[in-house]
Amino acid sequence: MRIMGLDYGERRIGVAMSDLFGWTAQGLEVIDQKVVADPMARIVELIRQHEVESIVVGLPKNMNGTVGPSGENCIAFAEKLKETLSLPVQLWDERLTTVSAERALLEADVSRRKRKQVIDKMAAAILLQSYLDSISK
Repeated sequence: MRIMGLDYGERRIGVAMSDLFGWTAQGLEVIDQKVVADPMARIVELIRQHEVESIVVGLPKNMNGTVGPSGENCIAFAEKLKETLSLPVQLWDERLTTVSAERALLEADVSRRKRKQVIDKMAAAILLQSYLDSISK
């Protein structure tokens, strides 16, 4: 049972994938919406390629738990996924995933240019791993 994790942003979409058992998450790629003509088509292609059974979309909430403009965009994106695909789509609180990814990359002494290229897929992996951990309990 593969699960796809998506860290949706206006410019880039970080993509992560679980292993077949749904135990671990790995960053897969970053879809740059200014470069990729049809990001939804790329997501569909990845779903078919990896035989994905469900999708988790990160929902950025404010620290007080409210949903701001970025969160509203993610909700709209998740709804579009539900309409386009015949797969379950789950929203998952992603507070501080990008901060965690940034911190890990800084500790690994990754250059700013390389961090920019991988941060979104790393954030997607962190949010997906959080989701996997919660469903395994």
